[in-house]
Amino acid sequence: MNSGPIASLLAHGVGHSGVAQVLRTVRKHLGMDVAFIAHFREKDRVLEHVDSDGSAPIFEGQVIPLESGFCLKVVRGELPEFMPDTSLVPAAMALPETRAIPIGSHLGVPIELSNGEIYGTLCCFSRAPNLTLGERDLRLMRALGEVLASRIEEHVVAARARQRAADEIRQVLASGAPRMVYQPIYSLATDTVAGVEALSRFDVEPFRTPDLWFTAAHHVGLGLELELRAIENALGALERLPPELSLNVNCSPELIMSGRLESVLGSQDLSRIILEITEHATVSEYETVLASLVPFRSRGARLAIDDAGAGYASMRHILDLKADIIKLDMSLTRNIDTDPSRRALAKGLIAFAREIQGTITAEGVETAAELATLRAIGVDRVQGYFLSKPKSLDDVLASVGPPPSRRAAG
Repeated sequence: MNSGPIASLLAHGVGHSGVAQVLRTVRKHLGMDVAFIAHFREKDRVLEHVDSDGSAPIFEGQVIPLESGFCLKVVRGELPEFMPDTSLVPAAMALPETRAIPIGSHLGVPIELSNGEIYGTLCCFSRAPNLTLGERDLRLMRALGEVLASRIEEHVVAARARQRAADEIRQVLASGAPRMVYQPIYSLATDTVAGVEALSRFDVEPFRTPDLWFTAAHHVGLGLELELRAIENALGALERLPPELSLNVNCSPELIMSGRLESVLGSQDLSRIILEITEHATVSEYETVLASLVPFRSRGARLAIDDAGAGYASMRHILDLKADIIKLDMSLTRNIDTDPSRRALAKGLIAFAREIQGTITAEGVETAAELATLRAIGVDRVQGYFLSKPKSLDDVLASVGPPPSRRAAG
């Protein structure tokens, strides 16, 4: 037989999305009726990929007891890998499937991973004997089985890593994490604390920064659960904070669109809540996010676009989501007292905020000179390490008062 199509597939490798094409090519090349990949599990095998001439007695996704049929017996050596005519193999004829399907010829090889684990089998069969099959075909099947094993192993390793990551996130959630800290936000009009931003902290192993925990959670499909937990933990502060203080909580567009935010915000006084969406968040459906915000805004919630000035997306977020608050990114605040370009951009955003009846909060204030410049150009609110690091709610309540620069001046 001409081995051109198979050789080409082996030479170029087999991507996961190309498995169906590989099975079809192999089946037709060998002149067989059905080709499939069976994945062994603890007590059964699942047919992950099936290709046939259109009348296969098996189907993709079918779950079959592990002990039944040919696959496990081929791996154990109880049946030969190569059977051009099953009627000549007593062990095959003893199986009810041989006559019921029927299986007149069969080729099957193990798919073995690098650690010796048997993932399953690659098999072909025909209803009638196929005496044209030869040892060369078996060698090709074995070679293809090795190529498939290497590609499958990539997905197995990735799936197991994903499962470990998901287990880590579930353990974090079970522990009650994240712990919340609160960074005061000062009003420059009154020189008092006007609100706090709730920030997540993770006191669990493996030790990662909060952004990496949230990224990992979203990667394994648990991002919304972790976001909801953080918001729920943060909201406990409202009962203890003075009623004139607002509470900023971080919230992704996906959570807003999911409809699940209502479950934690339902009974809260939303006039004290500011939902922050970062400039870095991808918004694929602005109209949907905007519509999803309506019930919360009708009860007084406000929307802040965080990290404004850090990238190109912030202006579209501000415009299309009709932001109430624009938060200047720390990269814009840093050295604003000595950098005319930063001052010019900040002044432009401040003027824009005035036009849309919004307010400006500057993040990342680290020096008295930066604070003085921000005050001079008309920023409404400020936060940063110069004013106060994020701290426990008890420490926030004990230190509510004017920012350090004004306290020192007085």
